[in-house]
Amino acid sequence: MTDIPFLSLAIWIPIFGGVLVLATGPDSNARMARMAALLTAILGFAVTIPLYLYFDRNTAEMQFGGGEEPLLWIEHFKVYYRLGIDGISLWFVLLNSFMTIIVVIAGWESTQKRVAQYMAAFLIMSGLMNGIFSALDGVLFYVFFEASLIPLYLIIGVWGGPNRVYAAFKFFLFTLAGSLLLLLAIIYLFNLTGSFDILVWHKAGVPANAQTLIFFAFLVAFGVKVPMWPIHTWLPDAHVEAPTGGSVVLAAIALKLGAYGFIRFALPIVPAACEDYRWLVVGLSLVAVVYIGFVALAQTDMKKLVAYSSVSHMGFVTLGFFLFNQLGIEGALIQMISHGFVSGAMFLCIGVLYDRVHSRQIGDYGGVVNTMPKFAAFFMLFAMANAGLPATSGFVGEFTVILGAMQVHFLIAFLAATTLILGAAYTLWMYKRVVFGEVANEKVAGLTDINRREFFFLSLLALCVLAMGLYPFPFTEVMHASVNHLVEQVNGKMLTLPSH
Repeated sequence: MTDIPFLSLAIWIPIFGGVLVLATGPDSNARMARMAALLTAILGFAVTIPLYLYFDRNTAEMQFGGGEEPLLWIEHFKVYYRLGIDGISLWFVLLNSFMTIIVVIAGWESTQKRVAQYMAAFLIMSGLMNGIFSALDGVLFYVFFEASLIPLYLIIGVWGGPNRVYAAFKFFLFTLAGSLLLLLAIIYLFNLTGSFDILVWHKAGVPANAQTLIFFAFLVAFGVKVPMWPIHTWLPDAHVEAPTGGSVVLAAIALKLGAYGFIRFALPIVPAACEDYRWLVVGLSLVAVVYIGFVALAQTDMKKLVAYSSVSHMGFVTLGFFLFNQLGIEGALIQMISHGFVSGAMFLCIGVLYDRVHSRQIGDYGGVVNTMPKFAAFFMLFAMANAGLPATSGFVGEFTVILGAMQVHFLIAFLAATTLILGAAYTLWMYKRVVFGEVANEKVAGLTDINRREFFFLSLLALCVLAMGLYPFPFTEVMHASVNHLVEQVNGKMLTLPSH
């Protein structure tokens, strides 16, 4: 089964399906566009399931390359169409393909303008994201990495709120500027090794004087995507202006690209520089966890509050990576998967309210539980997961990172653990004001509870959040070998660094 090109199918089925959805034409064919998009998304997810079922848990080697030699793409520069996944990237392909189905269903009724283009943008972006997580050639990775900006830029700029053009430009310029530094690093690594093969770069001994420059190129390029403090300011604007589906994909998948870049590029390629500047990344991560948590407390817009909470939670991810131990890295990866489910669900819940009341202001609500009891129950579960309640997915990753931090220094673990208090403070404060209390707004008094479509996609995410929180083993077992190999690889290369 591993000889079947599942990864290529996971990339190109959504992309070609998106092109076909575009061909359905004007909004008079909106139903056809929605059905075609849903079938494409389901098929795109179906071809990723064998990746988990047939994944060899006992090796850290790249798998599912297609069973053949990589396809030569640009002969002069030895650029290959080379794919493969390990236990680190496997779950992100699955998460991306799964969330694409959720986004298509969520936008079924809420999007009435340019439906075919809207659905196509998500499908094409899904394929490009899978390409990022499975590319093993530096140029191929960069092409997918840059191309993924375009659909998200259009989603925000075309279907977003009143300030959508400003938010889209800010998002695009921030991420594009960082990516140019990534391109310079890729060119240097090609000149050093004569290859664009990422696995060759992992084994190359980058000279000490070059490691620092490459590290900072990676730090900016991937730090913008995470986003790390203080280059996070584009994210709240993008979330506030993006349509619900755009916010879901941005939080659940797009933010993971930067964190994935750290673990695929920075740690194995420039480990000595990562060690030298570990204090910087750990410091920035703790600022994101603590300071941004307080910033979230001050928000009056629900979307902006959840956006800032994403910055705080992703600070946990970068912190875990730079602890350089098994618990820290695995906890960070679990946190990334959990954040995909939880933040996506939080934005969907906010979208459900916005579709009915057309306001994201916390002060415009109150007493929602009186008119929408089913919705209030789902919203409570996801709010608790966002706060890191035990038995939800939000607890598993954060607790594991804190354990990893304890192995390094008690103070780091103590500061990281404040997220469990701050997360509960800003999330439950929002939930209390929106859901409980008296019904003070006429629009809230006239609300109808979630329909079957909304119940379905919220139920799917609720099952994922509870399954991961109650029994995380199926989520973690596939990554053990790959994370252990990465830790050994990074720590070993730190000791054998070339000096020139």
